[in-house]
Amino acid sequence: MSKLPKANRFIDISDYGRPAAKAIAYALKETAITPIHITFAFMVSGLMAIWCIINGFVWAAACFLILKSILDAADGELARVKETPSYTGRYLDSVADIVLNALILFTLWQLTNDSAFQTILAFLGMQLQGTVYNYYYVILRNRFHGDTTSRVFETHTPVALEGEKQRNVNLLFFLYKAFYGLFDKAIYLLDRSAVKSTWFPNWFMTIISLLGLGSQLLIISIFLVLGLKELIIPFFIGYTAMIFLVIGIRKAFSRETI
Repeated sequence: MSKLPKANRFIDISDYGRPAAKAIAYALKETAITPIHITFAFMVSGLMAIWCIINGFVWAAACFLILKSILDAADGELARVKETPSYTGRYLDSVADIVLNALILFTLWQLTNDSAFQTILAFLGMQLQGTVYNYYYVILRNRFHGDTTSRVFETHTPVALEGEKQRNVNLLFFLYKAFYGLFDKAIYLLDRSAVKSTWFPNWFMTIISLLGLGSQLLIISIFLVLGLKELIIPFFIGYTAMIFLVIGIRKAFSRETI
């Protein structure tokens, strides 16, 4: 089921793994495998990619990164087809993403001549890029009556759903807020009027999707197989400029509801 009504669907470059993710979800619908199992599987795939980077197996690393992106979408798809929504799975997915991003960049730092400062800048840049993508996407989904399960801001610990433990939700929500809270606030401060905007054309959202996590993993994979791992960290530092470009475009053509 799409997260958006038909008229507002766009080519989401970051979501290239969705068709495979849906196929995996439907194949596992009647099995005992849960979305949490798939989340752990994408963690393993991400760690395998890191191991391959360390050992110079760049094609294998790229494959594991793409597999990680597919499985990252498959856990949510499986939750939908099994009708087993879970805050535990939702926050575990996000926490795993940011930890793996940090580990990938740490690994690249160890293998290149980039400095610790550059690595930190690249990490902050990647997280802000992903946040601006999610920020506009969630606003679009809420504005045009698509999927409304996600919120622009997560402010309160949710009550555990059936089948999950409240203490797990509490812990993962705390980690989620600790890891993502500052990035959410930063993007909101850069473009707080976006929540009132009705201007989210499909072509604009396609451009935004270049900043999503799936796009980031694809870019890293391409650089690896081209033998350009030493350029990955500098690239993501410079790529952060895309944030200001897309925010500037949105503000220039802004249409507010009030």
